Amino acid sequence: MLAILKTSLRYTLITTVLLGLAYPMAITGLAQLLFPHQASGSLVIKDGRIIGSSLLGQSFTSDKYFHPRPSAAGNGYDAANSGGSNLAQSNRTLVTRIQGDIDKLSAQNGGKPVPIDLVTTSASGLDPDISPSAAYYQIARVAAARGIPEAQLNSLVASHITARDIGVLGESRVNVLALNMDLDATGKKGN
Repeated sequence: MLAILKTSLRYTLITTVLLGLAYPMAITGLAQLLFPHQASGSLVIKDGRIIGSSLLGQSFTSDKYFHPRPSAAGNGYDAANSGGSNLAQSNRTLVTRIQGDIDKLSAQNGGKPVPIDLVTTSASGLDPDISPSAAYYQIARVAAARGIPEAQLNSLVASHITARDIGVLGESRVNVLALNMDLDATGKKGN
């Protein structure tokens, strides 16, 4: 019986050291060596300051910026509380919120149909991307708020469309942080 206990403790110690320490350290080191930007969180740095990550959405509420999809993560884009609302499609609270968002956006855009990703949250609540149609949908508002011609914003959005990965995975998308950073670089700053 004592021999079995000693073997069990030895096995536990060895697997803990190998799988709990050595393996994670080796993978982290390899990732830092081969993919340092991605392994460090794909941070976006501007003027020596970290302003976000290309992998995590953040809130933009001013009319001078393109808005991301809604977030149900904590108080919105809270990486410590990543997750959806877990409300069923039939839940009255969810239906009321979505319908309110649709009504508001539709009224602001002359009754045009609202792209679904502008009124629904992602599973993580941290999605940094919107569909190209959601970006194009917001052009009139951003152009009016900034005094920029819509044609210029159409070109800017088009330059930020990322195609499907290897041609078949996922959907075409626009990273909202990258788009808004380039929008600020156009010379007409947002507030």
